[in-house]
Amino acid sequence: MGSLMKSRILALLLLTFTLQLGYAQDAGNLPSAPSATMAPKSAAKPNPAPPKANESSASAVPPAVPASQPAADVPPARGAADAGDEDAPLTTITKRVDEVNLVFTVTDRHGRFIKDLKQEDFKIFDDRKPARQIDWFARQTDLPLRVGLLIDASNSIRDRFRFEQEAAVEFLNQTIRPKSDQAFVLGFDTTPEVTADFTNKTDELGHGVRALRPGGGTAMYDAIFFACRDKLMKAHQEGPVRRAIVLISDGEDNQSRVTREDAIEMAQRAEVIVYAISTNTSGIKMKGDRVMERIAEATGGRAFFPFKLQDVASAFTEIQDELRSQYAMAYKPADFASDGRYRAIEIRAEGHKNLKIRARKGYYAPKP
Repeated sequence: MGSLMKSRILALLLLTFTLQLGYAQDAGNLPSAPSATMAPKSAAKPNPAPPKANESSASAVPPAVPASQPAADVPPARGAADAGDEDAPLTTITKRVDEVNLVFTVTDRHGRFIKDLKQEDFKIFDDRKPARQIDWFARQTDLPLRVGLLIDASNSIRDRFRFEQEAAVEFLNQTIRPKSDQAFVLGFDTTPEVTADFTNKTDELGHGVRALRPGGGTAMYDAIFFACRDKLMKAHQEGPVRRAIVLISDGEDNQSRVTREDAIEMAQRAEVIVYAISTNTSGIKMKGDRVMERIAEATGGRAFFPFKLQDVASAFTEIQDELRSQYAMAYKPADFASDGRYRAIEIRAEGHKNLKIRARKGYYAPKP
């Protein structure tokens, strides 16, 4: 009986060895795991340059939709019990609200703000056609502010840098409301640098302004692009807000990797109004002044050209007044299409002559 038991144990061991050998031979024919054929993520070379507004990139901002943000309905992931075919793709359902948000300013022939107009006083044209409907309208809007203060810290403005810093600090102290507004400070020469991130604490913002030191070239377009894409579009918000950039520079860009039109397009996609204060005090409008004027007008803002340093403070005061004297509106276009095309906006004040309406010139529809 003992010899029979030993024979059975020996046979069982031989069978186990044979099965293991066959499994190992079959395993050698299996395809490699994906991680065995793909380079590790850390080996990917980063691209420090901001991508152009019309490029497709993992880090680039997707084309903005006319609405502040579309709502997405995503079904929950399936559990193991109801998964069915494990290789079948999950279905994602996305709904887009084709609504355009506008913030605009109305002034008379003397530049005074007109604050008492009603919804019926305005007519909106989107892509040259009247808007299908106006969803909401507010005058003297008190929407929370999200402001980026962009200060040229290049060598070209070194002689007037200190005065501009103090004027900027005073602007922040007078404009930012602790309970609703937030701002950040970004200095730029050859590269943009955030010296004070989004906060409602004016002492921290003031410290960020005073921490800037002039030196280097000027990459103004890169700074605008970065501020819109990486800061203002990603800022935390609960409900509608007004996004604005206050740009202090001579406008003489010589280092940017994106173009002026790229910067304008990104500002329009982010629904950002740009107010530009020129540091050119020569009394002659230079090439950089015309550049800043183009950026401001395309986004619904204004460009200021102080003749002396003391006028810089007055420009800040005017920007503050305008931010508190605007209208806000949301509307649906008549024949909206998700084709990625630029759509022009025109606002008319019906029955009111000699009024000037300042708003962004248009927007980019989302791509299909």
